[in-house]
Amino acid sequence: MSSKTRFSMIHSPQKTNRTTPTSKSFPRCNKKNSGSPVGEEPNKMTETEIAQIGKPLRQNICVEMLRDGFPHSFKELFALLQRWDEADDDPHKLQTLQLHLTRAEAAERAGKYDEAYENHMLLARFFTEDKWMKHHFLELALRSARKVIMDSGKREAEARSLVGQAYLEKGDLELAQEHLEVFYQLTAGRTWQDSNGRMQHSRSCEELQTVYTLMAQRSLQDQQYEQAIKMSRKAYTIAKESGDRALEGEAAYRLGLAYQSTGDQKIAMKFLSSYMEIALTLEDTDSLGRAHEAMAKCLESEGKITEAIELWEKYVETCKSSKQDQNLERAYMSLGHILKSQKRYGEARVYFERALELACLEGCPRRVQEAQVYVGITRALSTFPAYMKLIQDQNLDALLAWKDRREDRFSSAASSEPESTAQSNTVVP
Repeated sequence: MSSKTRFSMIHSPQKTNRTTPTSKSFPRCNKKNSGSPVGEEPNKMTETEIAQIGKPLRQNICVEMLRDGFPHSFKELFALLQRWDEADDDPHKLQTLQLHLTRAEAAERAGKYDEAYENHMLLARFFTEDKWMKHHFLELALRSARKVIMDSGKREAEARSLVGQAYLEKGDLELAQEHLEVFYQLTAGRTWQDSNGRMQHSRSCEELQTVYTLMAQRSLQDQQYEQAIKMSRKAYTIAKESGDRALEGEAAYRLGLAYQSTGDQKIAMKFLSSYMEIALTLEDTDSLGRAHEAMAKCLESEGKITEAIELWEKYVETCKSSKQDQNLERAYMSLGHILKSQKRYGEARVYFERALELACLEGCPRRVQEAQVYVGITRALSTFPAYMKLIQDQNLDALLAWKDRREDRFSSAASSEPESTAQSNTVVP
């Protein structure tokens, strides 16, 4: 072959069957979708874009983090992916993680820990539904907040509060206590407010009071009464500091119950009386009912039945005046139980019948059935003494006549019985 022929073949490849390794050998993008003007080359894919084709998004993001110089972000994401099997099903979440993890790492390198804190906190709020991820980013936010110097601990206080709540949701009371006590200490004497305009210190008192109360209840269940009283006292003290009267009343009620469980009715009455006073001030009839019930039990334990009945009768009048039918029903049931325990079955039946009427009006089957049971019990018990008297007198004709007609012929016969066995016709004032 002559040199002229070889030169012609090199510069005229279309005359041969070979395909040269130029960009023309790759398929072109559709000009309709390429966005390139007519006559211009379409945008070429980079080597990185070509390498990412066909690979999982999680892998591409991890590689990109390392390539861009974010090893700590890669480490965080990789650790999260070990527990997150559905990562590739939600590209938005993966990309959000990539964005804010790398931003946080860049901020920490620059010593801008407040920016790192904000990025970690944003991720915690973003993953609200994924509890374990939310908790993880709250811990990272707390770590960043502790490095911020110029905010007097405000960011740390916020993070401590949220981490404490996360542990409380998990039922880890000791760790919740640890973080919320620091939150309380950081907010003491500060005028910081939350997003709703509430003082942060008041909120710290409320959250810490909740933890102390739960710890006290756990101790009561375990019959560790001294520890229960100790934690209840701490809850009461910090509730008073919060300035929230309703919270103080609730803490006083819990402390009273703790003392009641130990048999110390005198001190229990002291705190239950405080609870009642607060309930009266706040006009909280529900709390008044709980206070009356607890105080009545104290009086019953001391054998002061008359005082207990008088206490419930006062509450009945309060419920009537405020038209609190459900609380009134509860008061009637409680009075019925006290009178029943004293074998004053006729009076007890009257109160149970009143409670039954209210339960029927409310349309609650469970309460209706409960009241019906006690109406039946007290009705039977109220006729029992007179029935036994007729048997003892061997008045068989009267008994047989009663079985035929089922008439109440025993009330008049029982009218001569002692007060403790007063019958169903007794009128309750």
